[in-house]
Amino acid sequence: MTKVQLEELREVIHPAGKLESRAEHWAGRLYMRSLSLRVTRLMLGTRVSPNQITTVMVFAGVLSGVALVVPGPGGAVLSVLFMQLYLLLDCVDGEVARWRRQFSPLGVYLDRLGAYLADAAVMVGMGIRAAELGLNLYLVAGLAAAIGVLLLKSSSDLVHVARSDSGMEKATDQSVVPRSSGLARVRRLTSAVGLHRLVNGIECTILLLVSAIVDLSLGDLTATKIVTVAVTAIVWLLVPAHIVSIVASSRLK
Repeated sequence: MTKVQLEELREVIHPAGKLESRAEHWAGRLYMRSLSLRVTRLMLGTRVSPNQITTVMVFAGVLSGVALVVPGPGGAVLSVLFMQLYLLLDCVDGEVARWRRQFSPLGVYLDRLGAYLADAAVMVGMGIRAAELGLNLYLVAGLAAAIGVLLLKSSSDLVHVARSDSGMEKATDQSVVPRSSGLARVRRLTSAVGLHRLVNGIECTILLLVSAIVDLSLGDLTATKIVTVAVTAIVWLLVPAHIVSIVASSRLK
């Protein structure tokens, strides 16, 4: 087939408002969408389907958590690389689907499943890494962080389920703002601080890589253990706050 021009491809797969939406990760806007554009153009010359790309994406996300079991900076580097591959494929599958107009509920399901598994795997891997493959409180913290991340994601997805079951349209970006002006200010403040980003697999793997480098200089796992406890605490600070934010917003109205 004739190779698609990048500008022609960009107009279709990066529609107006796509990169500016709340759903778009900062890494996508900063660099990954530029890379995925070129990978997508290559994929269009193959028979690989969007769902097949998403399936590989799911495995890449899980492997990001598994890689953390490897001791030392090597495991942390592998974790970051797998998570970046996850992010790349998360962009490419949707771009290929938009160009070919191949959309399916299975694709949406696999994409959501990948997000759940990737972030949870990183949290579990973080706990195992800090526990030095043993059974102690750091492993418990990692498992607790994984459960908390799953609750954060599921509470957001349950909004779509509740609206769909009630015959309502999909929630808009504006509906996430709490109706209370006080809660709205608190939400803006916490969003500006960006603590919620640390419980995302992309940022967490980068943080764990930094902690692995610090550990190397210290000769132990002090930095990784501190990060594990801190991330777990942030997760469980966010869980009730996120649920309150949903209930206090217009998403369920």
